[in-house]
Amino acid sequence: MNTLQKSLLSGLIFSLILAGCASRPESISASHVSHEKYGANTCSELAVLRADARIDLQTISSKQNSKANWDAVSVWFTLIPASQLTGDVEAAVASAKGEIEAIETAQSIKDC
Repeated sequence: MNTLQKSLLSGLIFSLILAGCASRPESISASHVSHEKYGANTCSELAVLRADARIDLQTISSKQNSKANWDAVSVWFTLIPASQLTGDVEAAVASAKGEIEAIETAQSIKDC
């Protein structure tokens, strides 16, 4: 195997390893949550719900960032992302972002 082939193979393996790493929260898209479930809430209730949802997102995002950081370290030493073994909270981040969008849509519809 010549040097070019070895370089290409190494690059491919490294790319596959990185693809298994946990995503950063800012790169995770919101999942769809219907705003209709907030239709019966008042504007003040929606404001409280939105504040609570943002706190939840901040907490979950912190956990996801920690997973991504550990992945970077574990890949460096073992070539295996730690989140492959322990899991990450990407779905929870997407869900929290979706809740915030749904609440904000409900607020917009109600002219809050």
